[in-house]
Amino acid sequence: MNDTLRCMIELAWEDRSRLSMQEVKEAIRAVIEEIDRGRLRAAEPIDVARSEWRVNEWVKKAILLYFQIQEMRTMRGGEIEWYDKMELKHGYGELGVRAVPSAVARYGAYISPGAILMPSYVNIGAWVGAGTMVDTWATVGSCAQIGEHVHLSGGVGIGGVLEPVQAAPVIVEDHCFIGSRAIVVEGAHICREAVLGAGVVITGSTHIIDVTGSEPVKYKGYVPAGSVVIPGTYPRKFPAGEYGVPCALIIGRRKESTDKKTSLNDALRDFGVSV
Repeated sequence: MNDTLRCMIELAWEDRSRLSMQEVKEAIRAVIEEIDRGRLRAAEPIDVARSEWRVNEWVKKAILLYFQIQEMRTMRGGEIEWYDKMELKHGYGELGVRAVPSAVARYGAYISPGAILMPSYVNIGAWVGAGTMVDTWATVGSCAQIGEHVHLSGGVGIGGVLEPVQAAPVIVEDHCFIGSRAIVVEGAHICREAVLGAGVVITGSTHIIDVTGSEPVKYKGYVPAGSVVIPGTYPRKFPAGEYGVPCALIIGRRKESTDKKTSLNDALRDFGVSV
């Protein structure tokens, strides 16, 4: 089935006149339904131990084509009104998802059973794992992949990406803790069990510097597994002088000797990371 859908999506992507064909529209909607149910993903792990992922470009193409075939319409909730072309997700009770009032997820986002949505927003194409909490005013952008038992604290911004279709979405692997008002965008990859302190900003070009050894080790757009990360700065010279440029500092590792929750608490306490 997926091979047939993929072929139809690829043909429509190359020739937009095909979007007028009923069978093409049905194929696009079938892909969105598969994403909504978690059977297709914009990106998926291919080697969990090595944190290797594959971007499914054709799935992202289907989402973009879905925008083109949907018509704008007025939606109302009591006195509140919206004007958009995308459906919202429904049936949280049947899905086993706790959704607090004012939580919003678009149809085409997969929310696993056991996940909790506080007043927050999850966009189309996103995948949210079991036991994960999307806390108050946190946002999960289009196609972002959030693992199991992750805590996205209040005000966290997880960026989305649809174009270019080959671009990797933001990935936050299992058992990560993302502190209040942290921002993770531009396809950044946060490996399992990492802890980001409050206000940490990770982009595709952010310098992520491991300062735990005698010499700094630098990463970009990638936080290794188990890292405890805080905001920092590094000096950079400009024509007008030398100034501190924002970066992220890896100041330690979560302990392997304790369970995930205890390890998280220890990391925050041992390294003085604010949440």
